[in-house]
Amino acid sequence: MVSRFRTECRRIIFQSHRWDEKAFDVVLILAILLSVCMVMLESIPTLSADVRHWLYVGEWLMTGLFTVEYILRLYVSEKPAKYSRSFFGVVDLLAILPTYIDLLLPGAHYLMLLRVLRVLRIFRVLKLAKYIGEANTLMRAMRSSARKIAVFIFTVVILVLILGSLMYLIEGEDNGFTSIPKSVYWAIVTLTTVGYGDISPQTPLGQFVASLIMITGYGIIAVPTAIVTAEMTHPYTPPVGKDPICPACGWENHDKDATFCKVCGDRLPELPPKAAT
Repeated sequence: MVSRFRTECRRIIFQSHRWDEKAFDVVLILAILLSVCMVMLESIPTLSADVRHWLYVGEWLMTGLFTVEYILRLYVSEKPAKYSRSFFGVVDLLAILPTYIDLLLPGAHYLMLLRVLRVLRIFRVLKLAKYIGEANTLMRAMRSSARKIAVFIFTVVILVLILGSLMYLIEGEDNGFTSIPKSVYWAIVTLTTVGYGDISPQTPLGQFVASLIMITGYGIIAVPTAIVTAEMTHPYTPPVGKDPICPACGWENHDKDATFCKVCGDRLPELPPKAAT
């Protein structure tokens, strides 16, 4: 009886094919969105005491729901310890832990800490990632393009160091470029086309260099987007001899004969006939 209950709970929680599995996902998605909205509303200083009371009650209801969900996920997992250390396991814990710590740390000298704990509840929105299949495609593209983006960022860092130093020499302290770090800050703001305006070149040569930096910035902004987009457009071919993505934690690299996920311990979906042959 207990084994059957555990099997049914695992099916409902980690799968999304039957009506009850989809209903469970829909309820959790609505709960996550509602909880995030309540956290955001709680930060409004002009709310009345009655509204804050109901937000407090709603927060504990959501915390209770997510606590039950977290315990159930640990209960039905083949390896609860590994699931608790996985990405979604940590996210599930972050969804409930701040509320309990908030309750256990009363006192005026803890107010700043409690404010941080309340903001941490916004991490519940990360729980939505497990219900979006396209998130796996985006994560694969980000991992595949990580080295290219790292080289790009390193190049940009070198560029802003050179441009900042150049503007420090051209403009000098009289025009607000009081140091190389501050000039580098101006170069970053200008290259990213943010343009705060707190520092601006005054000499004709400085304005000419600034114009070139602004034009260059438009091209630089498009580079990381193009890198990730190119990776996303490539057809994804699973590694030879590997199983599908784990529906629970998103781990991909499994052994050929694996039945359960090596990270969270949950059962892997069966390969379609064509992929198995």
